Amino acid sequence: MPNRSRAPKIKTITDIKMPEIQELRLDNGIPVYVVAMGTQEVLKVEVIFKGGRPYEHKKLSSRATSALLREGTQNYNSAELAEKLDYYGSSLAIPYHTDTASLTLLSLNKHFNHVLPLLGEVIKTPSFPEHELQAFIQRSVQHLQVDLSKSDVVAYRQITEMFFGPEHPYGYNSTAETYNQLTREDLLQHHSSLFTKDNCLIIISGKVTPEVLEQLNEQLGHGIPSGVIPEPSLILEEAPPQHLLISKPDSLQSAIRIGFRTFDRHHPDFFDLSILNVILGGYFGSRLMTNIREEKGYTYNIYSTLDAMQFDGCFYIGTEVGNEFVADTRTQIYLEMDRLREELVDEDELEMMRNYILGNYLTMIDGPFNVAELLRLLVTENLPFTELQDSVDLTLAVTPESIQAMAQKYLIPEKMSEVIVGKA
Repeated sequence: MPNRSRAPKIKTITDIKMPEIQELRLDNGIPVYVVAMGTQEVLKVEVIFKGGRPYEHKKLSSRATSALLREGTQNYNSAELAEKLDYYGSSLAIPYHTDTASLTLLSLNKHFNHVLPLLGEVIKTPSFPEHELQAFIQRSVQHLQVDLSKSDVVAYRQITEMFFGPEHPYGYNSTAETYNQLTREDLLQHHSSLFTKDNCLIIISGKVTPEVLEQLNEQLGHGIPSGVIPEPSLILEEAPPQHLLISKPDSLQSAIRIGFRTFDRHHPDFFDLSILNVILGGYFGSRLMTNIREEKGYTYNIYSTLDAMQFDGCFYIGTEVGNEFVADTRTQIYLEMDRLREELVDEDELEMMRNYILGNYLTMIDGPFNVAELLRLLVTENLPFTELQDSVDLTLAVTPESIQAMAQKYLIPEKMSEVIVGKA
């Protein structure tokens, strides 16, 4: 019997294998990636199209098209679709992604043959009713008005526009005017040009059986039209670093965003910069969190993030602090950058960060749905299936010197853009 009075030995994670992924094609050529490792009678199907912002012919058409896909089809209105899905204990989510359009169906195996045809209808024959479009526009404009009263939202909108420019798909911001300019024809055009079999891939996970794959082919292997693989439209406006103060006299807190434009996941510095990001502000034990939250008590949350989109990326630090703490918070942020440029990270801190990252890698393969999420990243970003083990090896190889080199290369105050929204 194990001695439960003793804690188990801590073992360094050195090897994480990606579960076996089956690749096949439907009759119409759509690639399907199968994660058949579930023990429960449940399935998840995600259908992904290159249909996000980089492929728009008109601003916001990708968001509007995704939002209205399930608001009516050739045979069902929105209420009927929702009722049928609820009856079978299923859900159909259409989350918004910057680069892609996707539909995610969750279903019990025993009801899969009843709900999969509904997914097929939503993909093939959405009706985009005019009254639903007008309701979407009205709701979106109302939500936008609320969002623009929030300092953190305004700060994020401004700094991403600084990074990419107001016409870039990653940089433009929604306005009431751009919502009101949307028409039903815009949605029909976006759907017909991008929701095609040549622009599609499918990930299915859970208790996947041969019968399930036959049903998938029957419903989605036919009827989705052909199309041309789209070329992204990326109008990048290079601009020098900018500093912007937006006054909100009634605000009790100020939102701070500091950062710079980076690159996609294929850049040779991406991994090392992601490690630097974790040390600086990427987890609860980070430098920024320890200094500005734990020691100074200026904020509940401060973080840094490295956002990687399909064609570009950005790094920024974000927090909301009391107006009286803005000046010293800025000072402390730049001091933490200075420390990373000038001093080597000690081994204890490096080990804690390394264990945090390796633990996150383990959660990525914890169950079929988590594996499907990882797989989504790999196939949409054109990364190899060895990426997980490669990342483990690179994490184990990180040194204080490699972290300092990244800090000296990228954490340069003169190259940072900065936005502060609050009581000036």
